[in-house]
Amino acid sequence: MTPSWLEQYANGEKLGHAQAFMAYAEYYGVDGSADDDPEVEERIAMHRQPIVGYASRTGTRRNLAALQGADWRLLVSAKGELRTEGFRYALDNGAWTAYQQGEPFDEHAFSVAVERLGERAEWLVVPDIVMGGMASLDYSLKWLERLRGMPCRMLIAVQNGMQVEDVASFLSPAVGIFVGGSTEWKEQTAHVWVSLARRRHCYLHVGRVNSARRIRICAAAGADSFDGTSVSRYAKTLPRLDRATRQGDMFAAAHDGLEEAQRATADLFI
Repeated sequence: MTPSWLEQYANGEKLGHAQAFMAYAEYYGVDGSADDDPEVEERIAMHRQPIVGYASRTGTRRNLAALQGADWRLLVSAKGELRTEGFRYALDNGAWTAYQQGEPFDEHAFSVAVERLGERAEWLVVPDIVMGGMASLDYSLKWLERLRGMPCRMLIAVQNGMQVEDVASFLSPAVGIFVGGSTEWKEQTAHVWVSLARRRHCYLHVGRVNSARRIRICAAAGADSFDGTSVSRYAKTLPRLDRATRQGDMFAAAHDGLEEAQRATADLFI
């Protein structure tokens, strides 16, 4: 089942943020075509904003007030209550919740969530298979096609076992990366995925980040955003975690120019 409103975007009757990103990127030659055609000139440098924090959706007023005061956003799960509480938000597919509960992925719940919240989301995570390696990528690509024309960015979840060359060709300013997988794998590979995201001019989010140390790792690597559950449960943890998002790292990849990103991933493209 696809959203009732999606066809208007897919056939060009309406334009969303994702379509605008692609038009802008195509004009400046940073839509990924330069990787395939040496004649394409990339005419704009990448510039990433400070990292953004997303908290798992909560209904606790005290915690919501704290999040709002810190200008954090909400990550709404397709397996949870479909409420945005007036926040800017992104949409998670619910695969992690199903994995934790030992249940199969709920395609119907995801479809309902996209129908209700997908049109105004900042981005959504395409369905994946947690810890599923290449099988997860194949599954995500099928959904990517089903959701063609989405007005928001769609993120492909990368998992343990995936390599840069497996996903690079599918990325663009409209299709980004959600770094999933195990915690150890995320920390070890975050800088690689960020370099790829910069090379392909796409958005990158890191999932399940619940400590100041891990936030600093994400920020230093140059990620666009991260999410966690800690501040949704305990408002008192927010000041410490929020400070980590605002502490600039003089060595952060986010401050590198386009040429540095190209050199960082030069050996990843043939």
